[in-house]
Amino acid sequence: MSGRRGGLGRGLEALIPTGDSAGTHQFGMISIDDISANPSQPRSTFDDEALDGLAESIREVGILQPIVVSEGEGGGYVLIAGERRLRAARRAGIGEIPAVIRTADGESWLTQALVENIQRENLTPLEEAAAYQHLLEDHGLTHEVIGSRVGRSRAAITNAIRLLTLPPAIQGMLERGELSAGHARALLGIEDRKYAEHIAKRAVDEGWSVRQVEEAARARKGQADDESESEAKAAVREIRPVEIIELEHRLTEQLGTKVKIQYKNKKGRIEIGFGSLDDLERLYRHFFS
Repeated sequence: MSGRRGGLGRGLEALIPTGDSAGTHQFGMISIDDISANPSQPRSTFDDEALDGLAESIREVGILQPIVVSEGEGGGYVLIAGERRLRAARRAGIGEIPAVIRTADGESWLTQALVENIQRENLTPLEEAAAYQHLLEDHGLTHEVIGSRVGRSRAAITNAIRLLTLPPAIQGMLERGELSAGHARALLGIEDRKYAEHIAKRAVDEGWSVRQVEEAARARKGQADDESESEAKAAVREIRPVEIIELEHRLTEQLGTKVKIQYKNKKGRIEIGFGSLDDLERLYRHFFS
C-alpha cells in the first residue's frame, strides 16, 4: 500500500481508523492491478453509460467512496464491495484506489467507528455524502439508521447522498467551494443536466444566492416549492424564463426598488414599486433626466 494520493480528500481516510487501533481493518490506497474480482459477485452486467458517467465524476473530483477488499490467500486482494467504482476507476485511468481492507470479521465494530467519527470530522458536503453512501452500500445501514446514529433526519441523509448524483462538473464546483451545499441541493430539482450545469456556472460567475438558484430551478420546472397553494398553481400554469427572473433582479438593483416583470406569449408589462412621492420623483428623474 502507498500513502494517500488525491481524490479522497479528508473523507473516509479521516473516518476509518488505521494502524494498530484499526483492529481487524486497515485503510489505504492499493493498486488496481492487485485486485481480483469476487467470484461470488451476483451482478454480471453493468450499464456502460452509467459507468462512463461515474468515470467522468472520478476524473473531476476523485474517488470519494472506497471499495472494500480482503487479503487474498496467494497475495493481492479480493474485491468484496464496490465493483462499479473499480470498473469506473479503470475507465478513468486511475492506477490506485482507496480501499477498506478487511482482514477478519467484525464489521459492526467498523460501522460504529465510522458513525462516531462522521459526527466529529469537519467534512465537505461530498465527503459527508460519500461516508453515508459507504455505510448504506457496503455496511447495510438504512437511511433511518444512519440518521438516528449521527443525529440527523432521514430526509437530511437522503438529500446529502443525492449530491452524489449531480453532474460531475457541478460536483467539482461544490468540492472546490465555488458552490455551497444549498446551491447544489437547489440544482437537484433540475432534471435537465446540461441546463443544471448552465445554471451552476452562472451562479458561480455572477455570484448568485441560493434563492436565485432556487428561482431558476422553479422557472425550469414550472412549480414552486415554498409558495402558497394558489401561487404554486399559478407557477405551474406559467413558467417564467430564467432570463426574465435575472432581469428583474438587475432592474431592482439598478433602480433601488422592487421590479416585477409579467411575461406571457412573448409580451407583458413591468411593475416598478415606489415608497413615496419623493421616491416616485427619483424614479422619474432616473428615466427622463
